[in-house]
Amino acid sequence: MNPCLMKISMLLLQDFLFFIQRNLVQIFQQNFINLFAGDENFKEDRVDTDGINNTGFVYNPYINQSLERQRRKLPTFNVRNHFLYLVEQFQTVLVTGETGSGKSTQLPQYLLESNWGADGIIGISQPRRVACTNLSARVAEEKDCILGELVGYCIRFDDCTTEGVTKIKYMTEGLLVREMMADPLLRMYSVIILDEVHERTLYTDIVLGLLKKILKRRKRLRLVVCSATYDANKFYNFFNFNKTDDKNNDTVALLSVEGRNFPVDIFYISDPVPNYVKGSVETAVKLHKKEPLGDILIFLTGVEEIDDCVQMLRDQLKNLKKGVPCLVLPMHGSLPNQDQLKVFQSAPLGTRKIVVATNIAETSVTIPNIVYVIDCGFVKLRIYNPKSYSDSLIITATSKASAIQRAGRAGRTQPGKVYRLYPEEEYSKFDDTTQPEMVRTNLNSAVLSLMALGIDNMLRFDFPSPPPSSHLVSALNELFALGALDDEGQLSDPLGKQMAELPLIPQLSKMLLISGDYGCSEEIMSIISMLQVQNIFIFPSGKRMEAKILHRKFQVSEGDLITFLNIFSEFEDQKEQKKWCSENFLNYRALLRAKEMRNRIKKFYTSFNRSLNTSEGGVDPICRCITAGMFPNAAYLHYSGVYKTVRGNESLYIHPSSVLYDQQQPQWVLFGEVIHTNKMYMKDLTVIEESWLTEIAPHFYEKVITKDF
Repeated sequence: MNPCLMKISMLLLQDFLFFIQRNLVQIFQQNFINLFAGDENFKEDRVDTDGINNTGFVYNPYINQSLERQRRKLPTFNVRNHFLYLVEQFQTVLVTGETGSGKSTQLPQYLLESNWGADGIIGISQPRRVACTNLSARVAEEKDCILGELVGYCIRFDDCTTEGVTKIKYMTEGLLVREMMADPLLRMYSVIILDEVHERTLYTDIVLGLLKKILKRRKRLRLVVCSATYDANKFYNFFNFNKTDDKNNDTVALLSVEGRNFPVDIFYISDPVPNYVKGSVETAVKLHKKEPLGDILIFLTGVEEIDDCVQMLRDQLKNLKKGVPCLVLPMHGSLPNQDQLKVFQSAPLGTRKIVVATNIAETSVTIPNIVYVIDCGFVKLRIYNPKSYSDSLIITATSKASAIQRAGRAGRTQPGKVYRLYPEEEYSKFDDTTQPEMVRTNLNSAVLSLMALGIDNMLRFDFPSPPPSSHLVSALNELFALGALDDEGQLSDPLGKQMAELPLIPQLSKMLLISGDYGCSEEIMSIISMLQVQNIFIFPSGKRMEAKILHRKFQVSEGDLITFLNIFSEFEDQKEQKKWCSENFLNYRALLRAKEMRNRIKKFYTSFNRSLNTSEGGVDPICRCITAGMFPNAAYLHYSGVYKTVRGNESLYIHPSSVLYDQQQPQWVLFGEVIHTNKMYMKDLTVIEESWLTEIAPHFYEKVITKDF
């Protein structure tokens, strides 16, 4: 045979064998995930962070290449030796690098290859559960091992690790805090990697503060702080234990992975625009008419604004008689993965792509081929109101760090331009960084965790960003009302200590632990497990009305939580049949996941020696037990036709997905959560009686109700 033909045949055979091997590994890996992670039902869990501005979607442009070739193409590969040197020489290493640079998957492998796994586990914390599962599966595939052995993950209600075998362990930040309760010095770990620190979730700041204390005691422990963007100087000073002027004694090092490769021109508007959505549309249309070919990225604050902007752009561009064709796409975390994928696909030759996104495009994903960026200068943040014990979604000015990050989206592939829809003097008034969750959200879960770790004086705890004292007082008041704290401000025994151990919010923990006293522990466990998953009801295209009719047979006037209980009980009675779920348009995967979570919740509950029982008094004891845990979330029907919170007088509406939406409005309800869109909507409702609040929680409501009602 011709030597050239033989060489080509060998190369084709190698590619074919690689393709077969890769697919076999993926099939085996998938089967293993199905076995140990409940058929991937963890994807049915309710999201643990903002679903609009964050995403679990991961885009890999090199998916068709071999794993080794993919690893070498990542920017982190170029700094591998520098990174390992800094980890050896310094106790803390701060790593900055754009999304998709390989920080989350490659740095743990570099550490393992350099024998850091010999002295303990390499732990990687993530703010989102789905990130833990996806990243651990990816790294296990790259290491050619079974998920759960050398590489594993540990999230709420799921532990896919093997003691003594797992060396790379992905976990949520909340779970890392719980591990500190059992082992305050984290002796089983040799390196801790805090990933996605720029998101500054509530538990991010808690972990940062706790690890600073641990590093002082464990000199050999290494900390790697990874972020797409953060205030490097602030964290450098926070973790640097060198108090002298000699920089050679610093305990912190900085490492930057490659960023923008091309220059970016920034343009400011002379006068503020009255409507930044309309201003974004006008700017994009002008760019499309006058600027050379290149994709445009527009930053807006929410889904409603994005939908309006996309529609306006399509209408205006449709009327253009000539010019370059244009493709307009939305991008936010609540989009299905297949729709998120569209923004990464190259537009047809000679076509410009315009992407309209929330600040998900700042750090969560990197969209290729962006040349022009339009920055509205605003962001939507969740702000907690300690007076009403509820939060609101506020549109506020963005920060300088956020504006810089938005500008950095241009200039990745060629020189770019950024158009800021605000004057330059307004930029100088922006805060340096976006406020972290620690200073703007409810702190009851954080305070409970810290008190379980023996930190009683939160005001003196070394937070990177200290929370407002009013938020701490509000959290302490709520925990005291729930019975988690005693009269001396310490964790009550046993209720408060057991609440701290449960991986649930304090209200649900209280509801579970006292359910035996109300004679309905089995029912409450079912309700809580159903609250941990999402999308119970399915509405197929073309069969929406049929689905609504079938769903009604489960619905009751007592509200959503009792409806969930009916569905779960019937699912068990039907022997968990997939056919029954399909016939009733119910999410089979979500119900299986709820069943799995219920089993784990039951193990927690029985480990506390609490009594197991079933309600013999109908629905009334169950609703009273729900009230005993969720009484801070009470609302009444105001004469104006809207609901008002008892504390704070916030206006609320029943969410369209609630079973109470189409029924006669009850006078008093408890809500599980508030969803912010164009209004503040209550979800997971339970109908209650006004007298229950003063009867079950007189210390919390008696004076308010006596005065106002």
